[in-house]
Amino acid sequence: MCIRDRYQRRVRGVARPAMHLARMIRPNPRALLRPRSALMSTIPVTVDGNPVEVAPGTSVLQACEKAGVHIPRFCYHESLSVAGNCRMCLVEVEKVPKCVASCAYPVMPNMGIWTNTPVVKKAREAVMEFLLINHPLDCPICDQGGECDLQDQAQTHGSDRSRYFEHKRGVEDKNVGPLVKTIMTRCIHCTRCVRFAEEIAGVADLGMTGRGNHCEIGTYVDKLLTSELSGNVIDLCPVGALTSKPYSFTARTWELRSTESIDVHDAIGSNIVVNHRGTDIMRIMPKRNIEVNEEWLNDKSRFATDGLTRQRLDTPLVRRGANLERVSWEEALSTLSDKMKASKNMAGIVGDLVDCEAMVSLKDLLNSHGCEDISCQGAAQLSGDIRAGYLLNSTINKTEQSDAVLLIGCNPRHEATLLNTRLRKLVLHKDVEVATVGPATDLTYGTTHLGHGTKTLKALAAGTNEFNQVLADAERPMIILGLSGLSRKDAADVKAAVAELATKVPNLVTDDWNGLNVLHTSASMVGALELGLASTPAEDVASKDLVFLLGADEVSRDSFKSDAFIVYQGHHGDAGAQMADLILPGAAYTEKPATYVNMEGRVQMTKKVVAPPGDAREDWAILRALSQVSGKTLPYDTIDQVRERMADISPSLTHVDELTGCPLSEMALAQAQAGGSSSKMEESPFTRQVSNFYATNPIARASVTMAQCITDKAPKNSFTGNGVITN
Repeated sequence: MCIRDRYQRRVRGVARPAMHLARMIRPNPRALLRPRSALMSTIPVTVDGNPVEVAPGTSVLQACEKAGVHIPRFCYHESLSVAGNCRMCLVEVEKVPKCVASCAYPVMPNMGIWTNTPVVKKAREAVMEFLLINHPLDCPICDQGGECDLQDQAQTHGSDRSRYFEHKRGVEDKNVGPLVKTIMTRCIHCTRCVRFAEEIAGVADLGMTGRGNHCEIGTYVDKLLTSELSGNVIDLCPVGALTSKPYSFTARTWELRSTESIDVHDAIGSNIVVNHRGTDIMRIMPKRNIEVNEEWLNDKSRFATDGLTRQRLDTPLVRRGANLERVSWEEALSTLSDKMKASKNMAGIVGDLVDCEAMVSLKDLLNSHGCEDISCQGAAQLSGDIRAGYLLNSTINKTEQSDAVLLIGCNPRHEATLLNTRLRKLVLHKDVEVATVGPATDLTYGTTHLGHGTKTLKALAAGTNEFNQVLADAERPMIILGLSGLSRKDAADVKAAVAELATKVPNLVTDDWNGLNVLHTSASMVGALELGLASTPAEDVASKDLVFLLGADEVSRDSFKSDAFIVYQGHHGDAGAQMADLILPGAAYTEKPATYVNMEGRVQMTKKVVAPPGDAREDWAILRALSQVSGKTLPYDTIDQVRERMADISPSLTHVDELTGCPLSEMALAQAQAGGSSSKMEESPFTRQVSNFYATNPIARASVTMAQCITDKAPKNSFTGNGVITN
């Protein structure tokens, strides 16, 4: 037989079964005409003999988890794409000759899955043996010890002996910045960190180079991790290859106690777990909450813990001459009481980290002395009359349901990092168009830069911009207005322009959707508006002879009278304390039970983790004692009574960890339109609200770790235009 005949026979022998298989899987035309209700909504499978119903497209691993069977894994993670690298999740499937990787294998109808057979156990033991071939035996000095997935699974699924006696390979450690410590010899190449950087953080800083035994995870070239979410790779790493550099060699996990609390470094209200040993806070980690922060945490919230112990105010101080001198609580309160009685023109200013209990106590105290000027620091002009006018009405979680987004005067990457990850999901998974009006910046996803300032906003309000049609065609559009647009002198006109634009978007506010949003940057602003405080100091604050700064550090001494008596109550010796004539030491957010309201109106409470240092006390208790000394005793003695007073002012504050509706969006739009005119806006660009992500509050500014981030991560260039870079 000639070569050509043998070749044709071989081709025919392969082609015939293929054609036969094509006829077998050819779809039935009648099946395509069946109604959708007749299609299979769930798939029946059995896991270790137990039946379970799962949705189509479910992986075998997810089906096993639904059946209550835990499958070991290293590379698989619910929030990341499937890689199938580690092969630790092997299971047996009926009629399949080999074990399959359950994370990457979809379920089929009536599939039989077995997770504990001798074949599966032997396969997992072999996989574990391969993973440990090059893994160093340094568990006693590894910071991951006690919470290491490799330790746990080696104990459960590994062998009790090794057959490998060759030299282990060594990998050079990489310097990726002041936050993440690398010991790359421990890496098992699960690629969780790589997938997180590309899919969630949006920075392609990490990747895999080399092949086989020369494979390494690194940054390609020597560079630092530039993401504001880089610390999350520490939680994702299943071994000790990526650990916390500030936390390195400080404590063991079994020495720590954990307390669930709330983060206050931004207006997201991320859920956190505070790990402490004695009176020392060792680290802060994220707590999973799909509605708020999912399972991530930004670097400032995670690593600024050392700022809680530095530059603290721990005793009352009174300025005598050019110096501040220590005094007792009795003398400090008596001095302040005399000043308040003598003053006929006072004001109160609240800072970014102040809790609702302290704000309502200050409000009641100053009201009892005839003062109505209590406001927040900053220049944001917001009205607290209608909740829909100052909240993120779409809510953080439902942001992912939008199909068109317009950002006006805001940079969510720095102002609300975990909201920015939601917007990134929209672009990556749904190809949603996101447009920006303001300074051109890298938001880690593709955006359409419409313009720099009010000229573009005026065109949008008039309906002459191309993006107006995108918003009009969207089923669930979103408009997010940042504080950069609300902190201008013509903020009322900016709000009127946004309201005019909103009236031209048909689906912006419907029965089941509210796409009109305000992006806040401080943890206290929404709570202050709920309690009736003004969003910005009055214009006549320069004429006050007594100013009470409650945690307010973003104020200038030049904005007050030269002979004004300034009182500062707070927990850090920042700018507010330096200008003060009398200082009352307060407690930080980890040292008191307190109530905060995030940007979507969700009421959350912190818990007391450690005691305040020295003579510092909780803020509401200080104000309660001051009221008694001044003869204007406040009508509450406990924190529960303070919260009852808060509920009297704003009943929504009683709905802890719940979202209450805002049905008056149309009224908020009408109020904004009546308060200004888009034609009166000054044509000027919007400015950056957050100039330095790592130094936005006194705790972050006191942190050495944040100072290292500012030094090491300082950009060589800054974007000031649309694609224009200046040094």
